[in-house]
Amino acid sequence: MRIIENPKIEDWSKLLLRPTQTVDDIENTVELIFDDVKRNGDQAISKYTAMFDGVTLDEFIVANSEIEAASIRVSNKLKDAIQLAKSNITKFHSAQKTSQVKLDTMPGVTCWQEKRPINKIGLYIPGGTAPLFSTVLMLTIPANIAGCKDIVLCTPPNKEGKVADEILYTASICGVTKIIKVGGIQAIAGLTFGTQNIPQVYKIFGPGNQFVTVAKQLATKYGIAIDMPAGPSELLVFADDSATPSFVASDLLSQAEHGSDSQVILVSTSKSLLAKVNIELESQLSQLPRKEIAEAAIVNSKAIYIGTNEKAIQLINEYGPEHFIVCSKDEDYFVNNIQNAGSVFVGNYTPESAGDYASGTNHTLPTNGFSKAYSGVNLDSFTKSITFQKISKSGIQNIGNAIELMAEAEGLQAHKNAVSLRLKDLQ
Repeated sequence: MRIIENPKIEDWSKLLLRPTQTVDDIENTVELIFDDVKRNGDQAISKYTAMFDGVTLDEFIVANSEIEAASIRVSNKLKDAIQLAKSNITKFHSAQKTSQVKLDTMPGVTCWQEKRPINKIGLYIPGGTAPLFSTVLMLTIPANIAGCKDIVLCTPPNKEGKVADEILYTASICGVTKIIKVGGIQAIAGLTFGTQNIPQVYKIFGPGNQFVTVAKQLATKYGIAIDMPAGPSELLVFADDSATPSFVASDLLSQAEHGSDSQVILVSTSKSLLAKVNIELESQLSQLPRKEIAEAAIVNSKAIYIGTNEKAIQLINEYGPEHFIVCSKDEDYFVNNIQNAGSVFVGNYTPESAGDYASGTNHTLPTNGFSKAYSGVNLDSFTKSITFQKISKSGIQNIGNAIELMAEAEGLQAHKNAVSLRLKDLQ
C-alpha cells in the first residue's frame, strides 16, 4: 500500500475519494433498462438476463424442488455454522424491539406511537464472484421479526441458470416468500414496477455494484423506498503499536477481496506499524485464491500516517467508513469520538469478518460516506412508525384556543373553523 505521511487537511477530500464511477457514467444505462422493464415486463427481464448473465431462462421463479435439492447438497458443518449465525443475528435484532410510546401531553390530550411492518419487501442478494448467502440472513431475519408479510428475494443466476445452493438453503430456513432468478439493474426495475413473475414491493434492500446502487436510487423516483445507498465495500482500520500487523493485514485483505472496486484504508500513528503491515500484505496476498481481485482493490487503497489520535479521528470522521476497526491502546478515545461509521469493530480479536457473518450485528451498511447520515440495516428498517392521538371534550377545550390562534396567524381559516365548531358545540 502507498504510504502517505501527514496529509494537509485541505487535501483530505481528494485523498479520501472512493474509486467509483460518477452517477453520470451509468445513469443513462440504468434509466434505459428501467424504461424497458416498465413497458415490457418479463420480456425485458429475459433480454437483460441473457445479455448480462449469459443465460436464457424459461422460468424465473425458483421451484421448491430446486430448494430441496440445494439444501441436501449443503454440508452439515456449513448448515451448523449458518444456524449459529442465524441464532446470534436473531438475538441481536429481537432485542431492538421497542414498546409503544404513550403519554398525555396535557390533560385530555393523549398521543402515542406504534410500529407497523412494511408488508412488501424486496431483497437483492448479489451473486457474481461471491454469492452472498450471509446477506440473506442479515435481511430476512429482521424482516421476519418485524412481521413483514411478503419477502421477495432476487438473485442472479449463473450461466447454467442456477442459484448458489447456500443462498437457496439459507432462504428456505429464513422465511422467504418467493425466490426469483434475476439480478442487476433488471431485478431492481422488476421490484419497482412489478412484472408477471416479479411482485412490486414497497421497499428494496440489499447491496450491489455501482449499477445496482444507482438503480435503487432511481427506484425512489417511482415511489419505492430503499434501505440506503450501498455500493462497493470499504474498510478503514486505525492501528497503533498495540496492534498485531498480521491481523491488520488480514482485515484489509478481507475487504479487498470483495471486488476490484472495494477500498481499504489504514490510518496509524506508527510508521513502524505501517511498514510491518505492508510486509504482511505481500505475504498474505500471495496465498489468496482471489489474489487478482484483492490486488486491484489494494491499488485503490492507502496507508496514512497521522501524528496524533486527535487528527486521526478527525480524518476518519471525514471519510465516514462503512466498516471501522480500532486496534489501539486508546480504544476508548476512538469509540467515544467516532461520529460517522456504519459499524465499529473494537480490539485485536474483533475481525470485520465477525460482523459479516455471525456475531449478530447487521452487515448491510452505508458506503461511500453515507454513514454521515444513514444507519446500517436494523429492525426499524423494516417498520414504519405511526402516531395516534385522542382528544377528549376537556382536552379540546384545553388546547383549542392555541390551535385557533396559530391557524389564524398562518391564514388557514378552515383549520381554525375545525376547532371553533367543536368548542362552540361544547358551550
